[in-house]
Amino acid sequence: MRGKRIVLGVTGGIAAYKAASICSQLSQQGADVRVIMTQAATQFVTKMTFQALSRHEVYSDVFDEHDPSVIAHIDLADHADLFVVAPATAHTIAKLAYGLADDMLTSAMLATRAPVVIAPAMNVHMYQHPTVQKNIETLKARGYRFVEPGEGQLACGYVGKGRMAEPEVIVDVARDVLMREKDLHGVRLLVTGGPTVEPIDPVRYVTNRSSGKMGYAIAEAAVRRGADVTLVSGPTHLDPPAGVTTVQVTSAEEMYREVLDRFEAHDIVIKAAAVADYRPAHYAGHKMKKNDSSLVLEFVRTPDILAELGKRKSDQFLVGFAAETNDVEQHAIHKLKQKNLDLIVANDVSKPGAGFDVDTNVVSIYSRDGLVKELPKMDKRAVADALLDEIKGIRDG
Repeated sequence: MRGKRIVLGVTGGIAAYKAASICSQLSQQGADVRVIMTQAATQFVTKMTFQALSRHEVYSDVFDEHDPSVIAHIDLADHADLFVVAPATAHTIAKLAYGLADDMLTSAMLATRAPVVIAPAMNVHMYQHPTVQKNIETLKARGYRFVEPGEGQLACGYVGKGRMAEPEVIVDVARDVLMREKDLHGVRLLVTGGPTVEPIDPVRYVTNRSSGKMGYAIAEAAVRRGADVTLVSGPTHLDPPAGVTTVQVTSAEEMYREVLDRFEAHDIVIKAAAVADYRPAHYAGHKMKKNDSSLVLEFVRTPDILAELGKRKSDQFLVGFAAETNDVEQHAIHKLKQKNLDLIVANDVSKPGAGFDVDTNVVSIYSRDGLVKELPKMDKRAVADALLDEIKGIRDG
């Protein structure tokens, strides 16, 4: 962990004293630890304790700005390799689940793109409360990693599940997350995303409802984990992910050329784009004028990019997507075998939270042997990491 910047969030529970050990262990292992304490946390442990252990200023007031060249909570968010919240109270978990930003810790966490590890600590009945469990599931779906609390004697006198995991366990999880963050170092990954646009005339075209969010999430996750990533993207309103080589295309024909030109140079190819299956047979050079009769357009097939990649692949690991509205498993496995894929990610786009232009997805991952993993409704960034985990596990054998 040497040189990694870890932001340790300490919230107001009796287990706050254990956070001092977490801070100490992380620092001893070479991490650059920056501590944010909620005001409630300062009632249990002093800021001086964490300042001495981290050798850095401790943050607690979002309005306490010492360096005019930066905004503190944004600077922490931007430069963090990992956020660890330990202990995490029910109140803080709820604020994170609902996106509230009313203090230094929640403001920084709302702004960060770094992975997050959360170690809950609370009374057993609070932990078991349906609202708390729902908030935890919400954050898990966004990709937050939870370190389950242990069972035993609690500070309130109850015996049950709710005591914060031991500092050594939390530090081990933090190290595992950071190691995964660069587990694709040296891998060359090509991903496609977004729709394609097929022109009818200078002012009209046919396309689909793809937003590109899934492909962009995969590209972002892969580059964060150390891969050398190229994204071939159809027209979207998304900003290209930082650190990714982005190639913008418009039509299926353009995407076909760009992907095939780059195919041999990559180790993993994930085709998440929603490419048009058909295009207008004839392009009108001038705007077509309406009249009183009906309009009939003739369409022809576009190149099947995935099928061509399946024919050409040698050592590449090839992944496709199947957006279906019925008989999802049957159609997905047929597509996987027909196009010589290694994995296929299938989803029923008629389900709430699984269609186009939303931030979540509900997918099942299949190989030639059948179902590999079925994921619940999750943020597309979490889906991206889960998919990359499966690919890495299979390739590593």
